[in-house]
Amino acid sequence: MSNRPVLRLSDFIRSRMELILEAWEQFAKTITPPALTMDSKALRNHASVMLRAIADDLDNTQTEAEGIVKSEGRAPRTADDTAAETHAIARLLSGFNVEQLASEYRALRSSVLRLWAREWKEGYETNVDDITRFNEAIDQALAESLARYTRLFDQSRNLFLAILGHDLRNPLGATIQGAQILLLADDINDQHRKIAARIYNSGHRMSKLVSDLLDYTRTHLGAGLPLDVKSANMGEIARRVIDEIGSAHPDRDIVLKSSGRLDGHWDAGRIAQALSNLLGNAIQHGLPAERILIAIDAGDEEVVVSVNNRGPVIPEEQRQAIFEPLVRLVASDSKEGDRPGSMGLGLYIVREVAIAHGGSATASSSAGEGTTFALRLPRNGR
Repeated sequence: MSNRPVLRLSDFIRSRMELILEAWEQFAKTITPPALTMDSKALRNHASVMLRAIADDLDNTQTEAEGIVKSEGRAPRTADDTAAETHAIARLLSGFNVEQLASEYRALRSSVLRLWAREWKEGYETNVDDITRFNEAIDQALAESLARYTRLFDQSRNLFLAILGHDLRNPLGATIQGAQILLLADDINDQHRKIAARIYNSGHRMSKLVSDLLDYTRTHLGAGLPLDVKSANMGEIARRVIDEIGSAHPDRDIVLKSSGRLDGHWDAGRIAQALSNLLGNAIQHGLPAERILIAIDAGDEEVVVSVNNRGPVIPEEQRQAIFEPLVRLVASDSKEGDRPGSMGLGLYIVREVAIAHGGSATASSSAGEGTTFALRLPRNGR
């Protein structure tokens, strides 16, 4: 049996707190630019609290199952805000990104274990289980920090987008109105009339994008899409959308087929928004020489509206995420047919409109049948 003194990791953390924080602080100062604006106290703000909590945890008994849960970042909460969560809030407000936040925990882990190993080599006895327990505790703290940081970042982003979209509406409305006045004027030449038409059409496209952006932020802030459900006719909604989009694309063959009773209770404006997005998507990605088919199949309890186009087959792995927002911005292999700067909100709004009505949206694609997007809507929407 060894006669060397025992140095438990928990005791080491408490007794060498200042040494650990100094080593960690030296790393934190290398994170720029945020660290340049923070003093020593701010750089250490919650590290000591986390380390003391970890030391206390190391002194408690723990089952193997509890250790596994902790290493996966799923330990039960013991307070409203842990030190790790409070640390994440401070770092977000200081301008740290998520990679910089995670790097702090790597540095904290390294600082403790490196200094502890140095003293252990100098003649202390130790408990190797402490290493496992310490890593589990750091993993739990990291998971708490990342979860809180991500949640707050998403909230701030959505709030920013909502404010941006709202503030864009007034100048856009003035632009569209001014272009409309020019188009109705009798004293302008054809060249100026064409320019006014371009401004008017571009303004409408921007207005649609702003509306999609506001709907996106509304759903991500938990409010959901507001509906104004009234008696409506699905065939009339579809024909109105076809007339509007078809006039801008007179070279495209758009066919409408319907069967069954087409009346029901829906938000006609929202349904038109969803169909407009689907038809615009079909025009963008379908082959120009092929027809686009809008089919309405009305049953007793639900109405299915589908939009089919003939174009490149959408791979299965892409179809699984095709209704997710902003996927086009993060895709590294965007297709040539994608519009530059498109945020990919159109299909997301389609799905949200369907869900708001108590229905669903699906996509299928094959070489023989083309690509079909389908809305399944209860006859009496929510």
